[in-house]
Amino acid sequence: MKAVVFHDIGDIRLEQVKDPVIKNDFDAIVRITASAICGTDLHMVRGTLTGMKSGTILGHEGVGIVENIGRKVRNLAPGDRVVIPSTIGCGNCSYCRAGYYSQCDNANPNGPAAGTAFFGGPEQSGPFNGLQAEKAVVPFANINLVKLPEEVEDDDAILLSDIFPTGYMGAENAEIKPGNSVAVFGCGPVGQFTIASAKLFDAGRIFAIDNIESRLEMARAQGAEVINFDREDPIQVLNDLTGGIGPDRVIDAVGVDANMPHSGRAASKARKEHKGEKKEVAPGAKPKDGNWEPGDAPSQVLTWAVETVAKAGTISIIGVYSEKVKGFPIANAMEKNLTLKMGNCNHRRYVPDLIDLVRSGAVVPSEILTQSEPITSVIEAYKAFDERRPGWIKVKLEPSASEELAA
Repeated sequence: MKAVVFHDIGDIRLEQVKDPVIKNDFDAIVRITASAICGTDLHMVRGTLTGMKSGTILGHEGVGIVENIGRKVRNLAPGDRVVIPSTIGCGNCSYCRAGYYSQCDNANPNGPAAGTAFFGGPEQSGPFNGLQAEKAVVPFANINLVKLPEEVEDDDAILLSDIFPTGYMGAENAEIKPGNSVAVFGCGPVGQFTIASAKLFDAGRIFAIDNIESRLEMARAQGAEVINFDREDPIQVLNDLTGGIGPDRVIDAVGVDANMPHSGRAASKARKEHKGEKKEVAPGAKPKDGNWEPGDAPSQVLTWAVETVAKAGTISIIGVYSEKVKGFPIANAMEKNLTLKMGNCNHRRYVPDLIDLVRSGAVVPSEILTQSEPITSVIEAYKAFDERRPGWIKVKLEPSASEELAA
């Protein structure tokens, strides 16, 4: 089968690999009908998240058809159409039972203290081969596969695998109350779903901060008040727009690959505050021909979040960070009596309810989807997404299309 394989920082390839096989009684084999490229994939290719094992299949978003199941999988059958939550849980441990699937004690073969198990990630996360492939093996399939109703099509379902649940958890962790003002830093795919989720929590005003106009236009279309940080100082603008108080809630939907302003009123200060950060966080980066360039200010959004949020406000962090990121302004956060909530998304906890929202028409996830590409074009799609080309907000991959092109 064809799959997207990680070889090294800055080196990913579409290759022919062996089909997956069932090894454990709770495994299932899924024929992937839709996958996607995520910003987290770029963290690993850029080298801002390290520890990737050469030969690992990338991707943690998937929809497909069950082809085969292990003998202890009792709630699924071959032919079932399913969505695959990105993080992996066992369903039995105390964390899974409490809804903290990303903190599962049993899913990660490196042990309970190793961290979140997820598809297509670094060695410390399993590693588990990912979902940017024609087929995938799913462990604990009775837990980690969720059946899809016929009326939820792949274009909507693929966004339920990761980014909609992540955006929803970001809004939930922000403790949004009806009428609250909410600032969302980052208007990529997760940021767009964070905005959509803040609306579900009845936020009074939503501010969206980014520097890419096509992303800001999509945020504006959702009703957000947009701020381009390359044109304006976002701290000053947020202060002005909230009567000097600041937003009640701030959500970081960016993470380790944040970029500083390169023009406008905020640029000079950012250059001084974040000088040298990129080299510290991603010393092994291998940018080439305009691709795989790490963000030049990894702690930028953390700094802005603490500075701009109202006193006694809440900051929710769903952007991914590494242990190398320093510079969090803890003293300022304490002085302001802030609440901080963060973590990897517990996807399996949210997927069933979000399926119902999509099924009812309350949310149409596919409105965020901007490209659908056959897996045979995946490397070029990665490069376009990595370069943040205008209009490239969320990219769906179609593994089955490779068979059609080869016919």
